[in-house]
Amino acid sequence: MRSGVFSRTARAGAGVGGPQRPEPCSGGVPVPLRGPGFGTYAPEEVGWLLKDLSHLDLEPRRAVDEADFFAWLPAEYQPDAAYQELFETVLREGSARFALAVAVLTELVLAERGANSVLVSIARGGTPVGILMRRWAAAARGQVLPHYAVSLVRGPGVDTGALDYLARHHDPADVVFVDGWTGKGAIAEELSTSLARYRAVGGGAAFNDELAVLADPGSCVRTYGTRDDFLLPSACLNSTATGLVSRTVYSPSLTPPDGFHGAKFYRELARDDASHRLLDAVSDAFSDIADQVAPAVAAIRGSDRTPTWAGRQTAATLCAQYGITDPNFVKPGVGETTRVLLRRPTWRVLVREPQALEHRHVRLLAAARGVPVEVVPHLAYTCVGLLKGAA
Repeated sequence: MRSGVFSRTARAGAGVGGPQRPEPCSGGVPVPLRGPGFGTYAPEEVGWLLKDLSHLDLEPRRAVDEADFFAWLPAEYQPDAAYQELFETVLREGSARFALAVAVLTELVLAERGANSVLVSIARGGTPVGILMRRWAAAARGQVLPHYAVSLVRGPGVDTGALDYLARHHDPADVVFVDGWTGKGAIAEELSTSLARYRAVGGGAAFNDELAVLADPGSCVRTYGTRDDFLLPSACLNSTATGLVSRTVYSPSLTPPDGFHGAKFYRELARDDASHRLLDAVSDAFSDIADQVAPAVAAIRGSDRTPTWAGRQTAATLCAQYGITDPNFVKPGVGETTRVLLRRPTWRVLVREPQALEHRHVRLLAAARGVPVEVVPHLAYTCVGLLKGAA
């Protein structure tokens, strides 16, 4: 590792080797969307394997059934001044911890998956993680890693059009799927199931189904930056922390089988965009944590990393305690709890400690929405969100 070599150029993502060459469009085959035409990230930092649906009105005026959830978009939450101030505090206080987890995860991927790794983030929560991993690899090792973002939705799984594109342009063995955190392990399981189906039923290429995540409090994967249930600043906001790109949308009427899943670019929120401030704050902390990376990587590689699926066990226990029939209504961990409060009607929030700093923003969101917060002293996670209709 080139310890101490963290230039502003590398941190900003232009980095060693320059920007990635734009992919040509041939024969009507879809190509990645890139900023500034789609999203506010620099074009070399991520290619979105998505269809631009910005011109469509996809925010319903009524409640949406669980089965139709991925065909629509929730209204984007716009934080008030108090919540925005809290985000800035979380970003300031948590950047070094975020940076260390990014560096550890990147070093694990490079050591175990190789220098030719192609980062493929699960949009949109995994996208800033993939960008930061790319920045660390450039700054610490002088390696420029290709980086894409793809859609994965419950049921259909990972976007097969995106998989087709990746198989045409890269060795599938080099592809590393990246996400922000685990809760019950639903994304890890959906990824594995859909990749197996893609190969067996569709005759597609063989991709490695091992998901790499920044934080694995659910103990659902082997490749992670940490297993602590800590707050990622990127989880505090929606599109304004992820390049102004919406959650992904899957609908046969909008996204044909030979194309990509869709998403919207919220250009109208440009004034509130914190995406670059978040990335730069974490990148600027790389030099502060550089000496901690090697020991942390060694500790993980020397430990038993076998997934225990603790998140799923916690969900099953809470289902029994609260009379919940669908485990999808249980969202364990600070990341999942934040996301459900931002996007879905929430029934209640469970917290392990009443005033823990890790869930200050969760309590603020819950209060703003009239969601009760219940203290459960022996909870396995910092906090857990329960959806409405759960009991």
